[in-house]
Amino acid sequence: MRRILGGLFRIMPLLFGLGFLGPLVAQLLTLAGWAPPWGLAPLAVGMVIGGAWGGVAVLTGRWL
Repeated sequence: MRRILGGLFRIMPLLFGLGFLGPLVAQLLTLAGWAPPWGLAPLAVGMVIGGAWGGVAVLTGRWL
């Protein structure tokens, strides 16, 4: 159990980026009236941004 939770907590920033920041960025894009390029959905753009930011946080150990 400790091993599973340890692995989960290690990737928690990535999960936060995908689960919270991704939809937040999508909502901000929609509210601002900006249309993503190439016909992408705002949620897809939000997931890419949130996943990238969370991935960097996992690799570096810092959000900034």
